Amino acid sequence: MSDLLSNLALGFATALSLQNLGLAFIGCMVGTLIGVLPGIGPIATITMLLPITFNFEPVGALIMLAGIYYGAQYGGSTTAILVNIPGEVTAIVTTLDGHPMAKQGRAGVALGIAAIGSFFAGCVATLVIAALARPLVKLALLFGPAEYFALMVMGLAFAVVLASGSVPKAMAMILFGLLLSTVGTDLETGVERLTFGIPALTSGIDFAVLAMGVIGFAEVLKNLEVPEKRDLAKQPIGRLLPGREDLKASVWPIVRGTLVGTILGILPGNGAVLGPYASYTIEKKVAKDPRRFGRGAIEGVAGPESANNAGAQSSFIPLLTLGIPPNAVMALMVGAMTIHGIVPGPLVMSKNATLFWGMIASMWIGNLMLLVINLPLVGIWVKLLDVPYRLMYPAILVFSCIGIYSVNNSPSDVLLTGIFALIGYALLKLGFETAPLLLGFVLGRLM
Repeated sequence: MSDLLSNLALGFATALSLQNLGLAFIGCMVGTLIGVLPGIGPIATITMLLPITFNFEPVGALIMLAGIYYGAQYGGSTTAILVNIPGEVTAIVTTLDGHPMAKQGRAGVALGIAAIGSFFAGCVATLVIAALARPLVKLALLFGPAEYFALMVMGLAFAVVLASGSVPKAMAMILFGLLLSTVGTDLETGVERLTFGIPALTSGIDFAVLAMGVIGFAEVLKNLEVPEKRDLAKQPIGRLLPGREDLKASVWPIVRGTLVGTILGILPGNGAVLGPYASYTIEKKVAKDPRRFGRGAIEGVAGPESANNAGAQSSFIPLLTLGIPPNAVMALMVGAMTIHGIVPGPLVMSKNATLFWGMIASMWIGNLMLLVINLPLVGIWVKLLDVPYRLMYPAILVFSCIGIYSVNNSPSDVLLTGIFALIGYALLKLGFETAPLLLGFVLGRLM
């Protein structure tokens, strides 16, 4: 217990520095924003912001990226409740009862209970991460070359699970990612591999260029095909603080949702996504009158919202302890760590204790920030829902191009990003998912 307290003290001392507090706030604010604006998502946003993180210390950069991820879970509930459009895939379940509550004039109560449940779930999931740290540190000390190689192979196996579609297509993407990781000059022989005489490829493909192209830009191109359709509730939002009866009805759904989300978030693949669905099913099973669900039952908001935030934060456990990403966002976090010279794996906790415990402490702080950001600023988020996508996406592309150019001041990086964007868009149209490609690329660099 004393070791845990001393480690948490180190974490809070790191997270409470002025710069890291500012980066946590930026991450939470941006995460909420992209959660509110459907169609972008944390995966595309994190890839687009990767170039900016070069200017920060590794701890601050990862704190900001983590804030974007779990902040998006909060923001996604806003559009799910008010507009019947889930800002995040994990918020799909929230639309079932959240939007009917909005149509009944209880949007404020739904938003309030979603924020409270998410805050509680995030704090509990972060406590679980802290509690599991010490046993996993002891396990890490037993790791040798054979165990590290086994971890890399396990990571490649889990990359197949990252795809929700065809397994052969996922394996093809992993092999494609491994192939791309070999581009550049061989460190041992000095021979150029797969550069085709192009000078820009002699030092290899930059992870930020690849990720921004095949995920960020490709996602924007894909979303341009989707027609805008917004069913904004006409009734006033009303009070944000739930009454005694609403709180009484939500307590156990929040507890059960937190437990389910925390457990499923650790699992590879779509564990964090399954959490809200599992929570909603449980609440419907234990309810005295299941017919209320789908018509504005507050339990249908409290449970799934708690589950999605708990799953988002517990998914950091396999990433921070074993270096294995359980989902696509965590695969990007692995890439961000390697960009900053940190080798993901069991020894992160002992060699980079400041990073590990700083991130854990920042999650508590971030959850408190999100509670403050979401409830008082609901009116602003509602106004943002009126922004046309045709204006938003070109602005995103322009600023992202500026960011990718600023990394190396290289026009060829922008050109490569555009090429990878077309490749990523073609892959999406053909039914190939790009998350396994990125993980194969990252693990190929580490092997």
